[in-house]
Amino acid sequence: MESPFCPVAAIRSDADFRLIETFGYHPGRGIDRIDLHLARISASAVFFGLPFDLGRAKAHLAGLGGPQVLRCRLTLSSAGELELVTTAMPVHQPLWSFKVAAQRLVADDVFLAHKTTRRATYDEARAQLPQGIDELLFLNERGEICEGTISNIVVETTVGDCLTPPQSSGCLPGVYRQSLLNAGGVKEAVLTLDDLAKARDIRLVNSLRGEMQGIWVQDSEEFASFA
Repeated sequence: MESPFCPVAAIRSDADFRLIETFGYHPGRGIDRIDLHLARISASAVFFGLPFDLGRAKAHLAGLGGPQVLRCRLTLSSAGELELVTTAMPVHQPLWSFKVAAQRLVADDVFLAHKTTRRATYDEARAQLPQGIDELLFLNERGEICEGTISNIVVETTVGDCLTPPQSSGCLPGVYRQSLLNAGGVKEAVLTLDDLAKARDIRLVNSLRGEMQGIWVQDSEEFASFA
C-alpha cells in the first residue's frame, strides 16, 4: 500500500521552495484581484504547512505606489518569509499564438494545483518556444486539456458556452480564471483537442496580462498525433 502524500515532507529537502503570486499594480486602481491572490497563497500555505501571516502580507503590499504600472511578484518561503519584487509591466500582446506541448502532465500531481517554484516543466517549455509561438498548451495523460505554461484557457463553444478545464484535469486555479468563474460567465468542463478544434473562440488568460486571443498553430500531423 502506498504511503499517503505528505506536503510537508515533499518540500522539506527543498530550501528554495516558495509559493508565488504574480500580479499587476496600476496607479489609481491598485492591485488587480488582490483578494483572490491572497486567498490562493493562504490556501496553499495551509496545504503545505507553511506559516503565513495575512496581516504581514497586506503590509508588504501597502507600500506599492508611484506613477508606473508594475509587475509584482510576492513569494512565501518555507519559513514564512515574504518577499515582494517589482519590475516593469510586460507589454500587453492581444494575440497569442500557441502550440500543443508534446509532454503530458499527470492530472493528480498535487503541485499542479499550487503556484510554486516547482515549475521546471513550464520553464523548460517556455525556454524552448519555437519562433513566433507565445505559449504551449499541455494535455494530461488522458488527453484532456490542462493549461499553458503561464496561462489558463477559456474556450467558447459553437453554442456560446464559455468553458475552462476543471482542476481535476490538472491545472492551476489561476486567479483570472477564478474571477471569470466567480462572475458566472465561464463554467468548468473537461475539454479535449476536439473541443479546441471546434471552438468559436479561444482565450488565454493570466492575472498579470489579462486576456489574449489564442491562435492555435497546428502542424499538419499534430492533431492526429494527440488523438
